[in-house]
Amino acid sequence: MTTPSLRKPRYLIWTVGCQMNKADSERIETFLDRQGCVPARALEEADLVILNTCAVRRSAEEHTEGQLGQLAGFKKRASHLAVAMTGCMVMNDTTQMQRRYPMVDLFFNSLQPEALQQLVNRPLDQPVPMSFDPTPIEMGPEALSPALHQLRSHEVMRYVPVIYGCDEHCTYCIVPSRRGRERSRPVGEIVAHVEELVSEGAREVTLLGQIVDRYGHDLSGRPDLAYLLERLSLISGLERIRFLTSHPRYIDERLIDAMRDLPKVCEYMHLPVQHGDDAVLRRMGRPYKVADYEYLVDHIRARLPNCSVSTDVIVGFCGETDEQFSHLLSLLDRVRFDVVHVAAYSPRPDTPSQRHFADDVPGAVKKERLWRVEALQERIGREINETLVGTQQEILVEGREREGSSRWKGRTRTNKITFFSIQDTTGDNERMDYTGHLVYVQVVQASARALQGRAILPALVEA
Repeated sequence: MTTPSLRKPRYLIWTVGCQMNKADSERIETFLDRQGCVPARALEEADLVILNTCAVRRSAEEHTEGQLGQLAGFKKRASHLAVAMTGCMVMNDTTQMQRRYPMVDLFFNSLQPEALQQLVNRPLDQPVPMSFDPTPIEMGPEALSPALHQLRSHEVMRYVPVIYGCDEHCTYCIVPSRRGRERSRPVGEIVAHVEELVSEGAREVTLLGQIVDRYGHDLSGRPDLAYLLERLSLISGLERIRFLTSHPRYIDERLIDAMRDLPKVCEYMHLPVQHGDDAVLRRMGRPYKVADYEYLVDHIRARLPNCSVSTDVIVGFCGETDEQFSHLLSLLDRVRFDVVHVAAYSPRPDTPSQRHFADDVPGAVKKERLWRVEALQERIGREINETLVGTQQEILVEGREREGSSRWKGRTRTNKITFFSIQDTTGDNERMDYTGHLVYVQVVQASARALQGRAILPALVEA
C-alpha cells in the first residue's frame, strides 16, 4: 500500500464566474491529472483545494470570501490541506493578496497551472509550509503555458478560449487589469484543440474571448474570427460552432457573412449593449451610441432573419437618472432581445469609474431597476419563445434533464434550452443514450427561459 507521503494529492476545484473560468479550470484539471493527481469526492478527503475566482461583481468576491472562511476553519483541523487561488481576484501583487487571505498557500495565473507543481510534490503527511514562492503574477503573452487539450468530460458542448485578455477601456470593468492585454491563440493550435475534443465526443464548441471578435489582430497575417470559423467548419464530426462575447465595435461584414454561409455556425450572437442612454454609455467608456447599436442589430437580423440576440445591461451606474433608466427600458422594448443578463452596478477596485465617479444610485433604487428590467424581459422572452410553439427545432441532445429523469435536454441552434421526451419506435427508451445526437423536437410549450417538446425517433434523427 502506498504511504500517504508518497501518493499524489487528491484535489477539488471550485469555479465561479464566466465560461472562460470554466475553460481555465479544465486546463488546471488536465495538468493535475497528468501529474498523477485524482479528484476528491468531498472536501474531507481533499489534500488540495483550488479556487478559480471572479471579480467582475462584488457579489462574486463575497461568494469566494465565504468559501475561504470555511476553508480557513477546515485547515485548522487538517494541517495537510493546501489552498490555491487563481482567477480574476488574483492581483499581480501577490504580497498584498497574502496579507488579505492568509489561509491561501499559493496564488497563481490560471494560464500557468505549472505553478501548482510545488503543491503537488510536497509530502502529504506533513503540514503545509508557511508560504510558497510569492512570484508576481505575469499576464503578458509569455505567460501562456503550452496548451493542455485533454477533454475533462464527455460532454458534447465544450468551451474553447481563442483570445485572452482585453484592450478595451470600459470604465466599470476590472478584467483588463486582471487578465492582461489581448493575445490570440494561433489558428493551428485552436484547430488541433477542437479536433481532439471532437475525437473524444464533443459535437459543439463555443469559442471564448472577452472581446471574441477581436480575435487574430495580434497574429502574423491577421487572421480574423471569420477565417477561424471557416477553418473549424472543416472538422469532420463537429456539428455546431458558437462564439462569445462580441463587442459592437468589431462586428464586420465578414463575420456576419460567415454566420450566414457556414452551416455549422449557429444563428446566435451575444452582443452586450450595457445601457440605453448615450450619456451613460459615454461614462461607461462604450464607444458607440444607442442608434449605432440598434442599426447594427437591425443589420444582423436583416442578413440573418433567424438569428437570436442576447445582451448584457448594467443598472444603477454612476449618475444614472430616472430618465436615463427609462431610455434603457425603451431600448429593451424596441430591440426585443431573446435574453437579457442584467446586473446592478458595483464599484470594482482600481477601475476608472471607482476612481472618478460617485456610486450615487442608492442600493434600493438599483434593486428596483433591476427587477423592472427582469420583469420586462420576462414578458418579451416569453412572447418570442411562444412564437416557436408548433415548430420543429433541431436540438443537440446534451443529456438527461436530470439524473434518473425520462426526459432529455438540449439547445436549439439559436441557443434556447429545450426539455423534451423521446418516443423511440425502435427500442427501449429507458436504456438508450441519445447524448450527442441531433434530433428534431416538436415544440409544444414555451416560457421566457425554456422550450418544452417531444421527439419521435428514428424518423427525426438527423443523419
